[in-house]
Parts: sequence; C-alpha cells; structure tokens
Amino acid sequence: MNALKGKHIVLGICGGIAAYKSVSLLRLFIKAGAEVQVVITPAGKEFITPVTLSALSQKPVVSEFFTANTGEWHSHVDLGLWADCMVIAPATASTLGKMAHGIADNMLVTTYLSAKSPVFIAPAMDLDMMRHPSTQANLKLLSSYGNHIIEPASGFLASGLEGKGRMEEPENIVKYLENYFSRKCDMNGKTVLVTAGPTYEKIDPVRFIGNYSSGKMGYAIAEECASRGAEVILVSGPVSITAKHPGIRTLHVESAREMLAECEKAFPACDVAVMCAAVADYAPANPADRKIKREHQDVPVITLVKNPDIAATLGGMKRESQMLVGFALETDNESHNAHEKLAKKNLDMIVLNSMRDAGAGFGVDTNKVSIYHRNGCEIDVPLKSKADVAIDIVNEIVKNI
Repeated sequence: MNALKGKHIVLGICGGIAAYKSVSLLRLFIKAGAEVQVVITPAGKEFITPVTLSALSQKPVVSEFFTANTGEWHSHVDLGLWADCMVIAPATASTLGKMAHGIADNMLVTTYLSAKSPVFIAPAMDLDMMRHPSTQANLKLLSSYGNHIIEPASGFLASGLEGKGRMEEPENIVKYLENYFSRKCDMNGKTVLVTAGPTYEKIDPVRFIGNYSSGKMGYAIAEECASRGAEVILVSGPVSITAKHPGIRTLHVESAREMLAECEKAFPACDVAVMCAAVADYAPANPADRKIKREHQDVPVITLVKNPDIAATLGGMKRESQMLVGFALETDNESHNAHEKLAKKNLDMIVLNSMRDAGAGFGVDTNKVSIYHRNGCEIDVPLKSKADVAIDIVNEIVKNI
C-alpha cells in the first residue's frame, strides 16, 4: 500500500525559479493518492499561476488571508489542523528567514506556524545564498524546531553557476515522505525505555556533581520511537527541554540511584531500552544537609563513592527477547572502549560519541556517531541534526527487534 495514500498534504510554494518543479511534485502527490492543498506566496504567483495548480489539485489555491471579491476568510489554523504534513518546496531564503523567526506576514508562514503535523522543507536558491551564514543559521534553527530539511542538490543553477542550491527533484521528495510515513508504524506495540540528560549528585543542598548533558539526544530518540508507534517511558535527569509526543511518559529524577530505581521498575515490561543519559560515575559519600560555608572552616574534603552502572545492571536483568542499547562518550581509544563496554555490559548495540569530533557531544544540536552491533556490524553516521541521528539509531534498533 502506498504510504501517501489518503494523506492530507499542504504544499507551500515560494517565489523562486524552482517553483516550476512544484507542478511535478503536486502531480506526484496526487498520483500517490494524497489530497493536496496548495498555499502559495504572492511572489510564488509570479513564477507559476494558481490556475495550473488548482487544475491539478482540484482545490482552490490559497494565497491571501481573504478572498478579494467575497471577503471569505482562509483559516491558516484549520489548514494546520487538517494536514498530515506540510511540504514547502521550493523554500526561498526569504521564507526560511520568516519561518525561523516567526514573521507571519503571508498565508504560507502563518500556516506553517499553525501546523501540528511534520514539516518538510526543500530549500532552493543560488549557491552563495545557500552557504551564507544567515541562511545556514536559519536552517539550523528550523531543524532544531523539529522540521525536516530536505537538502538541496548540487548542479547547474539559474544564475549560470554550479554548486549546491538546486531544489531536490520531486521524485526524491516523494520518496523522502514515503520513507517517513512507512516507518511511522514499525514500532507499534513496542514499549521502549529511554534515559536522557545528566544526573546531579548532591554535595550539599546548593551544590552538586554533574555534567554538561542537555538531554537533546535522548529526547530526540524518545520522540522518534513514539512517532513510530512505540509506548515510551522516558527517565530524564534535570534538563530544560520537555517531551512533546503524547506517547511519551516522562519520569523526572535527579540522581543516578533515582534513575536506576525507575529503570529497574520499568525494564522488565520493555522490549527495548536505550541508555542515553550521561550518568555521573561518582557521588559524594556523605552529602551535607546544610550548605557548606567557606567561612570559619578549612577547605572541605569530599569523599566520593562509585555510582551504580545502570546499563550493566539492566544487562544482567535482560531477557533474550529484549534489546539493550548503550551510549559511550569517549575522549581517547574511542572504538576500543566502546567495544569493551558492549561486551562487558551485555549490550546488543552501542552508540559511540567522540568528544574530539567538532559539532558532536554536549550542548549542541548536532551529533556524529558510530553504531556498533554485538554481531560485528558497524555503521558510521556523519554529522547531522540530533533529530536525524535519532532516526538512524532507531532504524538500527528496528532491524533487530
């Protein structure tokens, strides 16, 4: 069955030379069985007429907030609720900037801001505009919001130059969406435990031992599993982000021992566990019940004790039917250390981060990882958004459950 059959798609078209490709894209969506509502910017109508688009979609094309003759209101809110996805192709530099910063001065951007569904953005512009820091910053910001960026291709451009900036071909955009929707249900009926964020180990009521983990990678994995139909239990250390998908149940903890207790309770009923949290290895042996004052006393000596190894504990509990995934953040001997943890903790798969890779690790929106399976299979994932890395990680999990 075609993954796009019966889907409601809002197709946003901006004012660029690549708008001519939107006709083919619209036709392919219709051929795949989707119902398409076109929303076009005023500049877009300079490149392609609404008559052409309306004839193919069998729907009036929406461009303005009001119909000129009748005053009929076009509700961007209703469109946002109706859509199963929104595809903006081509997305110009101007529209990317407006979307990134919430400048809702046309029907396309207001519909985007109202969309409750996944949004796919296919940029198209000249190579110098594409690689300009402003454009790259806007794309990074849009990606951090959870939008899917369909990278432009390289080739000859309307300016006569050659380079990256061509809107991806309509056939490939359709394949991208088909792949997205076909994987949406491949975790139906599965229960997944995910840990995320840091742990804080109290020194006294105001100080702690912790780390720089933002929780973004773990939350991205939880969101991806939930979007594919899994019931997700997210055990989260202290972070500033929140899970959005209704299929995610978040349990907030602070210390490693609290995280272990929640994992031990949840794991027996789970099909998969992904240990993404950056758990503190050590904790103060005797945390003070009052703030340690620096006045009138010597520098305190803090005795540390080892925290429990949560992944290893679950590895000892694991049944044959369960899958356990670990994470390793390393600064040296990365591959050796990851393989050692894979075997020692009875993991089925481990995801390796190296702190030596620019753009990867704590506090950033991108990641670069290597995935090692117990059966010897190894996959390198290049630098990309953490949301896209989560897709690759979950794809590997799905292959083995």
